[in-house]
Amino acid sequence: MIMGVALALLALLAASAPLLARPLGRQVCYVLSAGFLLSAGLLVSAAPAVLGGRPLEASVPWIPSLGVSAALRMDALSLVFALVALVVGALVMAYCARYLDDGGARGPVPPLLAVFAAAMVGLVLADDLVLLYLFWELTTLCSFALLSTAGQKAVGPGRRALVVTVAGGLALLVAVVLLALAGGTTRISVLLAEPDVVLSSPYAWPVALCVLFAAMTKSAQLPVQFWLPGAMVAMTPVSAYLHAATMVKAGIYLLVRASTLYAEVTPWQVALVGVGMATALVGAVMALREHDLKAILAHSTVSQLGLLVAAIGVGTPLALGAALLHTMAHALFKATLFMLVGIIDKETGSRDIRDLSGLRRAMPWTAAATALAALSMAGVPPALGFVSKEYLYQGFVAAPGPVWVAPLAAGCAVTASALTFAYSMRIVWGAFGGPDHPDLYEPAKSFLAPAAVAAGAGLLLGPAVSLFDPLVVAATSAALPGGEPPRIYFWHGLSTEVVLSLVTIAVGSVLFWQRERVDAVLLRLRLPDAGALFDAGHARLISLGGRVGAETRSAVLATHLARPLAVVAVVGVVGAVALGGALPERTATAVPGELLVAAVLVVVLAGALVTSSAIVLVALVGLVGLVVAVRIVLVGAADVSLTLLLVEALTAVVVVLALREGSLRLPPAGGRGAVGAAVLAVGTGVAAGLGTWALTGRRELSDLGAYVLENSEELTGGTNVVNTVLVDFRGLDTLLESVLVGVVAVGLGVLAERARPAATLPVDVVLRVAARALAPVMVVVSVVLLWRGHDEPGGGFIGGLVAGAAVVLVHLGTTASGRSRWTRLTSSRVLAAGGALLATGTGLVPLLWGGALLQPFTVPGLYSLGIGSALLFDLGVYALVISLVVACVRDLGAAPAPLAGRVPEEVRAR
Repeated sequence: MIMGVALALLALLAASAPLLARPLGRQVCYVLSAGFLLSAGLLVSAAPAVLGGRPLEASVPWIPSLGVSAALRMDALSLVFALVALVVGALVMAYCARYLDDGGARGPVPPLLAVFAAAMVGLVLADDLVLLYLFWELTTLCSFALLSTAGQKAVGPGRRALVVTVAGGLALLVAVVLLALAGGTTRISVLLAEPDVVLSSPYAWPVALCVLFAAMTKSAQLPVQFWLPGAMVAMTPVSAYLHAATMVKAGIYLLVRASTLYAEVTPWQVALVGVGMATALVGAVMALREHDLKAILAHSTVSQLGLLVAAIGVGTPLALGAALLHTMAHALFKATLFMLVGIIDKETGSRDIRDLSGLRRAMPWTAAATALAALSMAGVPPALGFVSKEYLYQGFVAAPGPVWVAPLAAGCAVTASALTFAYSMRIVWGAFGGPDHPDLYEPAKSFLAPAAVAAGAGLLLGPAVSLFDPLVVAATSAALPGGEPPRIYFWHGLSTEVVLSLVTIAVGSVLFWQRERVDAVLLRLRLPDAGALFDAGHARLISLGGRVGAETRSAVLATHLARPLAVVAVVGVVGAVALGGALPERTATAVPGELLVAAVLVVVLAGALVTSSAIVLVALVGLVGLVVAVRIVLVGAADVSLTLLLVEALTAVVVVLALREGSLRLPPAGGRGAVGAAVLAVGTGVAAGLGTWALTGRRELSDLGAYVLENSEELTGGTNVVNTVLVDFRGLDTLLESVLVGVVAVGLGVLAERARPAATLPVDVVLRVAARALAPVMVVVSVVLLWRGHDEPGGGFIGGLVAGAAVVLVHLGTTASGRSRWTRLTSSRVLAAGGALLATGTGLVPLLWGGALLQPFTVPGLYSLGIGSALLFDLGVYALVISLVVACVRDLGAAPAPLAGRVPEEVRAR
């Protein structure tokens, strides 16, 4: 209950942020900050039980047929990452209240940050693999959306971040499927409770590889670390939150959670320690090369994440507990530094340390807060970062394996940390040392307060680090059951890690003291530019796609049809020949009048081949539909026949509207490619005929068809089997198809708005009289067809087409002024939106009482009148179909004739 309320509160904050921002302006960020703290307080209220080894659990059935549930579970490990996201998020939102102006606060950033917080909290609380994957991908989408708020400069970095993290998401999806197959369940707690089941399955190693890749992409590890520094084009609050407390921490959480399975598996340990240490060193070197404060912090984040990954790879309770403690310390000092860099940028207009100096006198409080956070990052006592670094050193020194592993791991960690000390001092001295800046001044207290609070907390929590002991112990035990977690306290005495810290500070001081020489060496250092390699590969891939799809951009219809028709011809002929000898005898008998229908169809098609008039061709193609409808009636499918007739009639009207300004003469037959076209046409026709002969009339009614015929009335209350299949048995398919119709309607409306107006259509007197006399009758008929569709031929689609025919008649029989009034009275967008909402809402209603999506239900007190879920659903389809007809007729009637007037003559001739 507590977990659900906390997530619901975050979702409510995200939904209400745009509304609250209108009257409150940027003060809405304080409301969101308070909401984050309230959500954190709800989770903390359950801390006594969680720290006592009694995780909170909640579950609601979601996809029972697959055993998937919306399950939440909070143990101490989940609580650590949830609190990191919420507490740091509260500080960042309070910072946004002064970083953003009223216009920015009314934009997408505050609600997106709230959505991101909900996604991150949902991710760490998820106890179902499918739910975890959905939240994982939501963090990717939120990150991309927030990055996109930076405008044009974010196009390249955004593409890098999205491609890399989506690739990791696909790997995680594969891992989810394989884990479900290996363990027979999607419940994470069940899978982790029996690790031998997973490890003994053939999917164990593919799962490990997929999880590793997903975590590496999310947490910016080599060789895909390049996306994170590029993502720093986002505004500072976005960088502070995504890359200190949420986005990159999702990969760390996944690795810690997977440690329950793989912590003692040697290849897993080697991969994590190797990649993590390499990333830590490369990130630290790149940070020391930078002069932009934000870029320094970006590469620093990569380096710190590498240390965390390496510590997780060591796999001991000591190293894992150290990683958890450093996760909290890193989130605190990194978010602080990002916020302070944002203040410096706002106040001075620059982030380049070569242009900044002497801010310590003009901005003493900012300087003090920056120094405290930088000292914590550098691992200088008594800051929290010092204590967490000490525990990391302990974990590396005690790393299992061959005797050389521990010294090598500790040496790499010391080297990366010494570089960290050097660039931390560079941040402080570069911004606040040197000559004074007399024109600058301290920012507003409310602007500085969130960063100052975080910096002060980093200082005070070092000596008071024992407060984290119960949380770290419980979280480590949750990740590695049965292990001996470390006890967290401030002073360890004179130990190996203290000596390593002294070496770190000494080497880092020398690197800072000799920074000019260090810069000269680093500038000569040539490291591969992974981002440039990615961009080059991406460009080549896009170029290849352009060459492959070049023909689909042709204005010549034959170019689009040639390949698919050739495939149909070949597959049809080969398939018919291959299956011919294995097919059962035909059981169907000829339908009376079938040969006459076929003969008429041949004559009509022959006329369509030789005519040179576009109007005649439209009429003959419509007549083909009429003949086919007659054939369908002969076999007893009245619903399908009526639908086909209405579609053919409306299609003819729309095509005529589209052709009204173009040439009505078709290009002469023959010419280049005529022989090939004829051969292709004959081959396709033969293949279609053979396929029809081979696959029809050779079996009795299928078991599924018999079941539907026998049970449809009992299950749905309807006697029209066609309608019950569309509305009840295949309701989801119908819903999606209907929504697609609405999307097309809206798209046509948008395109028509951008087109120039065409000449006013003339109005025939006969059409005007017919519209006035017949349109009302047609509307009534459409309603009757809609009403009776569940029991007799009809339904929402057919009723919508009849109403659409009335729309056509009214439009063609109305004067220009009347069309203007008609336009104001009807809107394809409103009809599409209303229909989609009604159909979707009808499908969702059964979920309120624990039913299934699109489950049939009755409306109390109205079912005796025929009003139930089927009618409501059909009414939504009815509105969606009308929306498409309105868009086609009215919008095409207002837009210019498209291709005839704008495609070059030589192309049309081809």
